[in-house]
Amino acid sequence: MPKESKKAKSERIGKILDVLDKEYGTDLRCALEHEDAWQLLVATILSAQCTDARVNIVTKDLFKKYPDPEAFAAADLKELEQDIHSTGFYHNKAKNIIACARQIVEDHGGNVPSGLEELTALAGVGRKTANVIRGNIYNEPSIVVDTHVKRISRLLGLTDTDDPVKAEFELMDMLPKDHWILWNVDLITLGRTICIANRPKCGECFLNGLCPSAGRTGKKTGTKNKRTGN
Repeated sequence: MPKESKKAKSERIGKILDVLDKEYGTDLRCALEHEDAWQLLVATILSAQCTDARVNIVTKDLFKKYPDPEAFAAADLKELEQDIHSTGFYHNKAKNIIACARQIVEDHGGNVPSGLEELTALAGVGRKTANVIRGNIYNEPSIVVDTHVKRISRLLGLTDTDDPVKAEFELMDMLPKDHWILWNVDLITLGRTICIANRPKCGECFLNGLCPSAGRTGKKTGTKNKRTGN
């Protein structure tokens, strides 16, 4: 396959975004149920190695029991571990949530900060979680590189790195700011329904004609790309 010129790549990305907008719309939608920044922060921490559906089941009762950062800051570690047990990795998640809550109460007056450096200074919060908060709560242009975004961005030929931070900056250079958070939202939906890891449905994909990996096996992506069905 001939090397794609910068101009051709830019034009292809524009077409990809147009198709995604047509298919999914441009309204922000977050699969993690929340009412405020703190709830989304907790839900995002819980979502590590866990499905959003399971997190939403757990947080439905969790946020009633612990209604604010102050309540989480005062929580008993063992009890919180039991409350979030089904999300997996509950020892570290409970420890980080309590520590994070205490930082927010003591250092930020109970309010979740909006700055990237302030967010990543919180216990259990990395760039991905921070960008989820910045993009969904504070409307700050942010690219969230999760497993879906990294995998599908590679399949689409937008990046070839395994490093999520490097991928984040590469995507920032290629995508317009008004689509940064949408890129995550749309690719999560695409990755869960059509471009499924190890069993993508190329024939059903509306990006088929714009994807250089369509119908091919790509060792670099770590994904079986024979997309002819389940």
